[in-house]
Amino acid sequence: MSPRQRRWLIGAIAVVLVLLILLGLALANENFNWRLFILTFMNGLTLAALYFLVASGFTLVFGLMRNVNLAHGSLFLLGAYIGYSVADVSGSWFLGVAAGFASMALAGVLLQVLVFRWMEGQELRQTLVTIGISIVVADIMLWIWGGGSYQFTPPEFLFGATPFPLVRFYPTYRLVLLGIAIVIGIGLWLLMNRTRIGMMIRAGVDDRAMLAAAGVNVQRVFVIVFALGAGLAGFAGVVGGTALSIAPGEDVRYLLASLIVVIVGGMGSIGGAALGALLIGLAEQFGLAYSPTYGVVYTFLIMVAVLAFRPQGIVGRTS
Repeated sequence: MSPRQRRWLIGAIAVVLVLLILLGLALANENFNWRLFILTFMNGLTLAALYFLVASGFTLVFGLMRNVNLAHGSLFLLGAYIGYSVADVSGSWFLGVAAGFASMALAGVLLQVLVFRWMEGQELRQTLVTIGISIVVADIMLWIWGGGSYQFTPPEFLFGATPFPLVRFYPTYRLVLLGIAIVIGIGLWLLMNRTRIGMMIRAGVDDRAMLAAAGVNVQRVFVIVFALGAGLAGFAGVVGGTALSIAPGEDVRYLLASLIVVIVGGMGSIGGAALGALLIGLAEQFGLAYSPTYGVVYTFLIMVAVLAFRPQGIVGRTS
């Protein structure tokens, strides 16, 4: 068995183990019923889809490029606010999605060119600077959009409920969100593993000098990666704000979720981000449904267990 197959076997075992624990938690509840269990499971899947959309951009920047961007949560929330404003003015949800992605992709380019290019390999400086940026951006967002909550209105064909086994109906938009995450996950995996640009990104991370000697503009490659990662955060802000809502404080929540997902799944792995998001999303929803007092604890227990027994992440490489 190859090292890659071994990592994914460990990942499959981890998923099965967590699912069995969650099922046991549900069966131990005196109010157990299958309808609530299936509904909670679907909510966990769709929440995992949203976490993956946010964390996929984070894993490109943090996991692959080793740039510590703790302003990633601010990119998520700022993209959501900009997307909401554009959708509100234009009346088009799709323009809101495009604006959220494009504006944060541009912000990612500026961050890479003006900040990270001058701090390569200086993790502490990157951490402190991006924390400062996130605080400033949070205050600016509070000043412009206030402290209220905002809810997107999806197109009519995405609004409503779809017939679903056992639970009768399930929100159509949440199923669409799950499908979007799957499509983007497959697209990112193909980009990183089956294209020339993906090969250059991985080569630039491993040996930047050699890639530059081959005639490749390494900084341009990294700008593209940063723009894609930041754009995905803005995109997730709009689609996530449509499924749930956007409000002050969501930037910290999704930054923390992205960190946990990357730590659990393994740095620099799109598949690992998907696996980590699945485990965290399911644990959070089952915790809230069956033991709300301790619900938030389960995600941290998973992270602690991974750090204790496999610190490189479930499907992360040892070197």
